Amino acid sequence: MFAQAPWLLIGLIMAEKLRLLEELEDTWLPYLTPKDEEFYQQWQLKYPKLILREAGSVPETLHQEVQAAFLSLHKHGCLFRDLVRVQGKDVLTPVSRILIGNPGCTYKYLNTRLFTVPWPVKGSTTNYQGAEIAAACQTFLKLNDHLRGETARAWGELAAREKADVDAVPLCIGPDFPRVGVGAFEGQDEADIKTRSAYNVTLLNFMDPQKMPYLKEEPYFGMGKMAVSWHHDENLVERSAVAVYSHSFEGPEEESEDDPQLEGRDPDIWHVGFKISWDIETPGLAIPLHQGDCYFMLDDLNATHQHCVLAGLPPRFSSTHRVAECSTGTLDYILQRCQLALQNVRDQADNGDVSLKSLEPAVLKQGEEIHNETNAVLHEVRREGVPTEQRNEIVTAILTSLTTRQNLRREWRARCQSRIARTLPVDQKPECRPHWEKEDASMPLPFELTDIVSELRGLLAEARA
Repeated sequence: MFAQAPWLLIGLIMAEKLRLLEELEDTWLPYLTPKDEEFYQQWQLKYPKLILREAGSVPETLHQEVQAAFLSLHKHGCLFRDLVRVQGKDVLTPVSRILIGNPGCTYKYLNTRLFTVPWPVKGSTTNYQGAEIAAACQTFLKLNDHLRGETARAWGELAAREKADVDAVPLCIGPDFPRVGVGAFEGQDEADIKTRSAYNVTLLNFMDPQKMPYLKEEPYFGMGKMAVSWHHDENLVERSAVAVYSHSFEGPEEESEDDPQLEGRDPDIWHVGFKISWDIETPGLAIPLHQGDCYFMLDDLNATHQHCVLAGLPPRFSSTHRVAECSTGTLDYILQRCQLALQNVRDQADNGDVSLKSLEPAVLKQGEEIHNETNAVLHEVRREGVPTEQRNEIVTAILTSLTTRQNLRREWRARCQSRIARTLPVDQKPECRPHWEKEDASMPLPFELTDIVSELRGLLAEARA
């Protein structure tokens, strides 16, 4: 059941999307931009945990450093389009990306796991390929520290508004707006807020819309072309904040958002769109993003709302800072789990056979979940004289894990061999590793597990006969 849960969730989301599109038929849902009179009131009432900091709230020297770092990484070819899986199909993202963050952290989205290029945190040593790349990683760590401070202040402002029940405080806050400190939170709450604002990675994005032959149209509100479709950010610590720094190149003279002749959003300007998930009553928001603006999604906003990125004309970078859930996605974690699994393995005998210290189902299941590939369990269930009940318990404990492993291997091998993967440059192509042939005597189990899964199912069927 648990192994199927992500697919069931995807199915439910698709069903909701189809239901929503059927209800809309040929009509658009309403959405608001700053030129609409009720825009800020709607923002305050329905999107109170979304906060915008205008560019003036960031020190000019930091703007200059960050924008130079973007260009430096782009010049050195550090950003790549990701091969992801959407609705069972392999696709390349229209946006090029790189993950920078705490050493050893990873971030997973759309069935693809990214590994950080480390930023230089205290106590770590990283050998970068060049001084410019090293300086860029240092700059994004500096930006991260700044955004963590801004997030703490934003939490304080949100708490103060809720405490005072003030509806009139604007969420589009300029540099001179008086700010409430994080002292609005007391004791345990303040510590919890700091944890949920402790960004450990940033996902950098770049896209030049003029070089994209096709961009999807926003399907619900008629907001125009999307660089990133409607989504919730994945793989985050529960109720953690997200901070985004936006930098679009200076293009032609921009039209005013207040131009009464312009219906909806200005398609020349980048926007971020927000909507309440699967709500067709509440108007959506399209918020223009100018050079150096930052926005923050606080508390459960990412879970209760969806957002998209609406393309403008000029190229754009963004730095999206997150509290990635990496408790099970670091190299240290994987090594610890392998060591734990090996604790159940006896020293190898002279003839090369491997035996286990315990055959308790819970211990075996743990070992399989950790992916400790050994034929010792199979050797035990094949041994004559093993009581039927004990054999059934052992087989039941490992069969689900082996089946899941086989399915994941098949899926990854198919992705590595897909048509779109073959079009990638050599240094960007996914590789099917580890992989070994059936005849490889050095491996305890074959890579293809179909025969073993069938054998184990057969043993269970015999016991029931």
